[in-house]
This record gives sequence, C-alpha cells and structure tokens, in this order.
Amino acid sequence: MKKKVLAVLLTAAMAVSLTACGTNGGSNSANGGGSSDSQTGEAAGDASEGAEDSSAEGAEDNQGDGGADDGSGEFNPDKAADAMTIEEIREKNGAEVPVEADKKLGVVMKSLSNEFWRTLQEGYEAAAKDTGLTIDIQATTDESDETGQQTMTEALTTQGVDALLMSPISDSNLTSAVESANDADVLTVNVNDGLIAEANHYVGPNAYMNGQLAAEWISDKLGDEGQVAIVVGMAKAFAARERTAGFKEWIADNNSKMEVVAEQNADWDRQKAKELANTWITQYPDLKAIFCNNDDMALGVVEAVEESGSDILVVGVDGIGEAYESIRAGKLDATVDSFPFYMAQVAVECCCCPFILTSNKSD
Repeated sequence: MKKKVLAVLLTAAMAVSLTACGTNGGSNSANGGGSSDSQTGEAAGDASEGAEDSSAEGAEDNQGDGGADDGSGEFNPDKAADAMTIEEIREKNGAEVPVEADKKLGVVMKSLSNEFWRTLQEGYEAAAKDTGLTIDIQATTDESDETGQQTMTEALTTQGVDALLMSPISDSNLTSAVESANDADVLTVNVNDGLIAEANHYVGPNAYMNGQLAAEWISDKLGDEGQVAIVVGMAKAFAARERTAGFKEWIADNNSKMEVVAEQNADWDRQKAKELANTWITQYPDLKAIFCNNDDMALGVVEAVEESGSDILVVGVDGIGEAYESIRAGKLDATVDSFPFYMAQVAVECCCCPFILTSNKSD
C-alpha cells in the first residue's frame, strides 16, 4: 500500500484568497494587502505586501518510493517532480469547494513572538471565519520547544480533530505524533517549515527558490561581485537548509564572482544575528551583503550595520510587516515574501479539496 503525498509549493507572488472554500472570497493580508509583480520586496518601490500574480507550484509525489528528485532518497517538496499550481488544484475542484463546517482542524505553530507566525495565525483565523470551520490554533512559547509541539500535536489528535496543519521546529520532532495521527485517520499537512516525512501533504513556499531569488537580487545590486555572508536559521530546519543551499548554488550555477566568506546559524534569533553581524563587519571590512534566512534575523543585522556605519546590503525572507516598514525607512534592503497570511488560507483550502482528500487514500 503506497501513500500518496501532495506538495503545494507557493514559490512566488500568489493569488490565494479563499475563493474555493469560502463564500465571501479571501481577506487582504494582515500586512496591508495589495498586489506585487515580484516575490522580492525592495526599497526601490516594490514594497507591496499582498499578491495578485501567481507563480505557485506544487507536486504530487509518491512518498512510499522516497519522493525526492535529488537522489537523496528523502522526500523534498522543493524538488518534487510533478509540479502543480494552486490554480490547477482549483481547476480539479471547480470554482467552489463545498465545506463541511462541522469539521475541526488543529494547528501547531512556532512561537508567536515572531511576526511571521502571528500573520500565519491571522490567516488561519480569517479562513475559519470564511468557511465556518473550527480551527484550534496552538503555538510554542519559543522557537526551540520541540517537545511542546509534540505534546500539542498528540493532544489535538486525542481530541479528535479531522486534520492537523503543522509547522514543525525540526524535521523529526513531530514524527511519532504524525504517525499516531495518520493511524487515527487524521489528515496531516506540513505547512511552511520543517519537513515532516510522514505527513500526507505539504503546503508552503519553495525555500530553495527563496535563496535563489535573494542571491539574484544581491548579484544585480553588487554588479555580480563582492564578499557576502549568510545568517542561517536553525540547523535542524528544512527551510534554513534549503534557503542557504538555494543562495549558494545560485552563485555557483551562474558563475557569479560573489564570494561567501562567512556562514553561521543564529537560530532564527534577532539578537544572535546582530551579534554575528557585528563580528563579521569587523572581520571582513570588504563585506558587501548579508543574506538572512528570515526577516527577524535580518532586522537584527540591520541594527548592526546601522550602528557600524557600514554600507552593506541586507536581505531577509518572509515578508513580515516590520520588514516592509524597515524597507520603507531605507534600512532593510529587501525581503523575499512568503505571504504567510495567504499561505494559511491555502493550507485550509487544501484540507477541503476533494482532489487532495482523494490523493490521501491508499492505493
């Protein structure tokens, strides 16, 4: 018996108002709504926080056969073979998807101290309002509480939710909890971060492309040469590894003259990122740019750059409101937007789609 996995990868600006599930369409982003022609917001004027254009891609892959396309033998949604856009999924389901409002969804996230996760929460709440579904949203108190996430996931399964939408801290901390949920016939969806090999589906940005877009943007600004550094998230996090790999491999694939002179984890923490930047600014006087795996760390790096008086480009990932405010103020240079508000709505929509529910059944 082979379990099919559907990965929906939201790689670029996307239209993901809840038209398929809701009766009133979607809400604007909590960050301000609007439209964008690019996934990268920058100081030069593209500071829109919503999205109308769609370049989302996804994939249906057979996890029972390994699922990866990179030869690693592990499922990797960024490299899944059979790409599907959210629009293609909607085509399979028609203009409207009927919603059984008596269904209950459980959500497990990381710490709400990070604006990204607060915005994702707001997206879930908007989806619940639009659909009438009950959505129980839980989050850890900090970004490293792996045990806390596991406990939350197990408790939601015991309470009898119909689906779990989970953003794990690491690739493994929810393994046993998801296996138990699958055994209980709970639909399991990995949202945005981590990589839950046992989950039925994945919904989130193409993290590898996040890194590629950042490298390309920095290359354009620097004239394709100069010293750059990378502030990595947590080593255990799939998104951190993929964003870093996408950045470095874009440089290699494009024969860029940019040189990565430093790369270190800051565990998604703003203060740690600032301290790293302070060290690098002294250690590498010719440093031209710093790429950060998320906006929170990028904002910490911006503080260090400002205090030093250096002329160093800083680019983050996520598209949180504070990042856009910093861009408008001429501080942060760019962010690669992952549109968390809309991502949450897409994740809920996927829990309602007959096509996805059918793909969840065993052969």
